[in-house]
Amino acid sequence: MNRNMNEPLRLGATGLGRAFVLMLPTLTAHPRVRLTAVADPRPEARARFTTEFGGRAYALFDALCADPNVDAIYVASPHQFHAEQVVVAARHGKHVLVEKPMALSLADCERMIDAAERAGIVLLVGHSHSYDAPFAQARALIASGDVGAVRMITALNFTDFMYRPRRPEELVTAEGGGVVFSQAAHHVDVVRLLAGGKAKSVRAQTGNWDPTRSSEGAYAALMTFESGAFATLTYSGYAHYDSDELTEWIGELGHRKDPTQYGAARVALAAGLSPTEETALKTTRMYGGAAASSSLVPGAPPAPPAGHNQFGFIVASCERADLRPQPTGLMIYADRETRFDPLPPPTVPRAEVFDEFADAIAGARRPLHTGRWAMATLEAALAILESARTGREISLAHQVGIDD
Repeated sequence: MNRNMNEPLRLGATGLGRAFVLMLPTLTAHPRVRLTAVADPRPEARARFTTEFGGRAYALFDALCADPNVDAIYVASPHQFHAEQVVVAARHGKHVLVEKPMALSLADCERMIDAAERAGIVLLVGHSHSYDAPFAQARALIASGDVGAVRMITALNFTDFMYRPRRPEELVTAEGGGVVFSQAAHHVDVVRLLAGGKAKSVRAQTGNWDPTRSSEGAYAALMTFESGAFATLTYSGYAHYDSDELTEWIGELGHRKDPTQYGAARVALAAGLSPTEETALKTTRMYGGAAASSSLVPGAPPAPPAGHNQFGFIVASCERADLRPQPTGLMIYADRETRFDPLPPPTVPRAEVFDEFADAIAGARRPLHTGRWAMATLEAALAILESARTGREISLAHQVGIDD
C-alpha cells in the first residue's frame, strides 16, 4: 500500500517499556510520525498516554490492531512476543516496525516474513545501530570505492548491561536473555552493514561469570564474509571498563556521560533485591513509571544530544584507509593523510529509523532493514551461542547482502 509522503504515519505502539521510553524523543519530534494509539497491560501506562497524547490506549494488542485509525504498529514488547504480534498485526493489514532482535528462532523469523508477504505489508526491524548516521556515512564512503574493499573490522563495546534492572526472563538465555540476543543484534548488524552483508561463518566464545546474573554477559566472535573480509566482535556487559571512554564520553544514545558516575549500575542492585523487587525497580523506568524520562508531548523538542547514537569502538580496515565512525562524524586514516568528516548532531534522534519505515510504506525507496536482513543478523547471533556451546565454527545459510 502506497501512502502520500506528506501525511504523517498514524502509528500505534505496543509494549510501553524501556525501548518505548528511549524511542519517545523520536516519536514525539519526528514530523512524519503521529503516535495515535498504544497497547499495554499496565493501567498506569495507558492512563499516562491518554493524558499526554490524547490518543487511544488498549489493554489488548488485538484491539490496537483492529483500530482503523492506525496505519502501522511499532512492536516494542519483550522479545518472546515479537513473532506472534507481528503475525497478528499483518493479519490486520498493519505495517510493522519490530524492535530487535526480530525473534528468538529462525523458524519464527520465517513465520513473520511469510505473514508480512501474504498480507502485502512492510516489515522492518529496528532500532539497531546499523541505522545510525555515522555507520551510514562510513558505508557510503566504502560504496564509493574511494577507500577500496573492506578487509577487516574491529568492533568492541564494554557496558553495564548485565547490571541494569531486569525481569527474570531477561537473565535466561532460552527466553532471549543475556547480551547475545539484545546486544549482538546491534554488533552483528553494524558489522554486516560495513562488510556488505553476507557473512559466511562464526566462531565464538561467551562468558557467563556471575551466578547471580546467570546468562551470557560477554562474547568474543570471529565472523568471516563471502568477500574475504573478517571481523572481530568483543562485548562485555559486566559493568567494569566503559568503552564510552573511547567515544569522548558520548554514550550509546548520543548524550554526554558523567564518568564520575562509575559503578552506579552495580550500586543500584547492591542491596540484593529479590526477582520481584528487581522487576518492580525496572517497572519504575518504563513508561508510566516514577523513574521514567520526563513527560514528552507531541511537538515538544527532546533534549539536544551531543552526537549520534553509537555502539562502542569500531574500525573498518579497508584497502586504502581505516575508517572509525564516531558519534560526531567519521575519522579517516588514509595512505597519506588523516581527516575528520563531521556530522552535525541530529535534530531528531534516531530519525533514520522512521525515515526508512515511512519511505518503505510510501514506496519511495527499497529498505535495508527487512525481515530477511534481520533474520540473517539473528542467524549470526544464534551462531555465537552455538559455537560457544560446541567449540565449532558455525556455517551460515540465511545471509543476505545490502543489495539483495
